[in-house]
Amino acid sequence: MKGTNEEFPEEGARFSSRAWSLWLICLFILAAGACYEALSMDRVRRSFEFYELETGKRRIEERFFPRSAAQEEAVRRYVEEVLLGPALPQSAPLFPKETRLRALLLREGTVYADLSGEAVLPPLEGRDVFQSLDTLERGIRRNFPWVRKIRLFIEGNDASWRDRPGMNHNGQISSKKSEKFRENPLTNNFDLI
Repeated sequence: MKGTNEEFPEEGARFSSRAWSLWLICLFILAAGACYEALSMDRVRRSFEFYELETGKRRIEERFFPRSAAQEEAVRRYVEEVLLGPALPQSAPLFPKETRLRALLLREGTVYADLSGEAVLPPLEGRDVFQSLDTLERGIRRNFPWVRKIRLFIEGNDASWRDRPGMNHNGQISSKKSEKFRENPLTNNFDLI
């Protein structure tokens, strides 16, 4: 048989080395395109703090987001992502699943965030409301160091417990006079005086 590889072994070997070279060139082009795509994506890493269901220990999750031109939009995306809950099934959400971000404003370094009323209720996993609010605040500060002050609201009511009478700098109740606050965290500051 004329024209088979048995008669011309060097030609068959040359063809396979050409095919191999062509495949390597194609692979290189694809890899270069993938690297360009990955490097051209302007993404930013954000860290999220949740707690293990069984032990209650802190767990840090990292997620990537498109970089936002507006600082307010970046904080909004972060808070909405916190409200969605953890990605890992072994972690507990900070707030009940139904909790939504009603409004978020950033003015002169102060974040004003208003959560829906479901944020007052502990999630099924039993997380403390004060601990959840504190964790949300710490996450905002960790991911956005330029934020100077954070004011949290639930259904329009001030939920910033650190500024209330009877609260110490850690957000803990420091006197018997403020037991009323523990019963109803949405009371006005004047109710505790």
